[in-house]
Amino acid sequence: MAAVAAQKLTKQHPLQRLQAPSRGVSALLHCLGLCSFAYSFAYLVRNPNPINESYGWHLQYLTIIGLSLAALTFAVGLLADLTLNRRLFAVKNTLSVASAPMECLISLLYWGLRAIDPALVLPPSLPPIPTTADLSFHAIPALALVADLLLFSPPWAIAFRPALGLSTGIAFGYWLWIERCYRFNSFYPYPIFGLLGTGERVGLFAFSALLMTASTALLTWTYGVVNGKEARREMSNGDVRLKRKEKGARGVQGE
Repeated sequence: MAAVAAQKLTKQHPLQRLQAPSRGVSALLHCLGLCSFAYSFAYLVRNPNPINESYGWHLQYLTIIGLSLAALTFAVGLLADLTLNRRLFAVKNTLSVASAPMECLISLLYWGLRAIDPALVLPPSLPPIPTTADLSFHAIPALALVADLLLFSPPWAIAFRPALGLSTGIAFGYWLWIERCYRFNSFYPYPIFGLLGTGERVGLFAFSALLMTASTALLTWTYGVVNGKEARREMSNGDVRLKRKEKGARGVQGE
C-alpha cells in the first residue's frame, strides 16, 4: 500500500486539487481555453483595421502579447495532457508564473481604465469591439489561467524580489517595444500613452510592474486558501500525511 501511495505522490502533488496532466478535465480546460484564444486571433484576421498594416501588427497591444503567452501556456499544457509527460507539465507551470499574473494585470488595467473612460484604451478611429470578442480578449484568458493554476497545478511561489524583477522586465520591455513601434507608426496602440508625457509613461509602467507583482502575490495567497499550505510529507505504514509548517519550530527538540 505504501508503494501505491508513493506512486500517487509522483503523479500528483498532494496540494494539487485535480489530477494533471490528465486526459480528462485538465485536457478539457486546455482545449476550451485554446478554442477561445483561437477565436480571438481569428477575429483580428477577419476584422482587419489600420493596426493590421502598421509596424508591429496587433502585437503592439499588451493584450495580444499576453494572449500569445496564454496560448503557448495552454498549448504546452494540452500536449502534457495528451502525452502525460511530466516535463511538459513542468514547462506549462513555469510559463504560468508569467502568463497568469500578466493576464490578471491586463484585465485589471483594461476594465479599470475603461470604467473611467473607454477612450483611454479604445481608439475612436477603430470600430467598437463586440462583447463576445471583448470578453475573449480581456477576461477569459485571465479566468482560464487562474482556474488552471488553482485546480490543476502544484503550488508555485515566487519571492517578492524575483516577482518584482520579472514584472519590471516585462513592463519596461513592453515600453521599449511600443516606443519603437511609435517611431514607425507615429501613434501609440493605447490612447492613454499619447496623453501622457515621457515621465508619466515611466510612472505608468512602474505602477504596472508593481500591480503585476501584487497579482503574483495574490495568486500565491489564493492558492494557499483554496488548496492549503501543507509543505512537509511523511509516509508511515502506507499513510501519506501532510503536516503544516509551524512557526518557531526550529530548535525544538524531544518531539
